[in-house]
Amino acid sequence: MRLPNNAHTSRPWRIHELTPDFRLEDVWALPTPGGPDDFPRLVQQFASADPSQGLPAAARTLWALRWKLGELLGWDRSATGVGSRVPALRDRLPADLRDAPPGPEFDSLPFTSLYLLEDEWAAEAANRTMHGVMHIGWVPDGNGAYRGQMAVLVKPNGLFGTAYMAAIKPFRHLIVYPPLMRLIGREWRARASDPVPAHG
Repeated sequence: MRLPNNAHTSRPWRIHELTPDFRLEDVWALPTPGGPDDFPRLVQQFASADPSQGLPAAARTLWALRWKLGELLGWDRSATGVGSRVPALRDRLPADLRDAPPGPEFDSLPFTSLYLLEDEWAAEAANRTMHGVMHIGWVPDGNGAYRGQMAVLVKPNGLFGTAYMAAIKPFRHLIVYPPLMRLIGREWRARASDPVPAHG
């Protein structure tokens, strides 16, 4: 379920210190109910995910088209990424976050972990179109349990990036995100008996 922006901005997340020049693009309640100690399992699920394998045909087609365009037009070359076109947000981390575990490496998605806390995890990615942050939090649901919450923050790359983000917005909201949320929920239920991983 999509949430209002203040579901993210009203919480004292550490990511706010690092992204004052980023735009909050989306906030989503994740279908991942759990207890106070289940956040590491959610982090591992995201880090190991390959959405292109579990989404329905329309969303998979859009996913594949985006990567094919990126390949043909050079949007995803290393020269457009973190540490090349844009400085890594890790360079902005205060001392306590630099000393915190960075979080897991991603199996398939083009993100790099920034930091991992007890209830908050952030990762960044960049390409020709934008510099983006995926923020995952673990929040009380008001009924004695917890659930995941995902925020997407972006800094578009100039007029081209702004136009690109505007053009894909309806496709993300109508075709990609709804089945992605269902996929996250299915995987969460399937992993319910998995051991909780440790990250250092």
